Amino acid sequence: MYLSPEKKEEIFAKHGKGKNDTGSAEGQIALFTYRIDHLTKHLKENHKDFNTERSLVKLVGKRRSLLNYLMKKDIMRYRAIVKELGLRK
Repeated sequence: MYLSPEKKEEIFAKHGKGKNDTGSAEGQIALFTYRIDHLTKHLKENHKDFNTERSLVKLVGKRRSLLNYLMKKDIMRYRAIVKELGLRK
């Protein structure tokens, strides 16, 4: 399995408020980014896997929604997470 519980805790500890804080927008955005990177690598090898492609598009949309929410709520937190993860609009 590509996403072990230890890896999840590491992501939330690094980007969230703590390893058990799974509800923060920053933690969720970081987790979505990790999953998007994994699915992108998978699709480069398996370009006809349309179910994975659909999942990838849905994840990108969820991450975009969270980023929009964070931008409206607190622009400084938005800028920090975008810079930290290397995202662009």
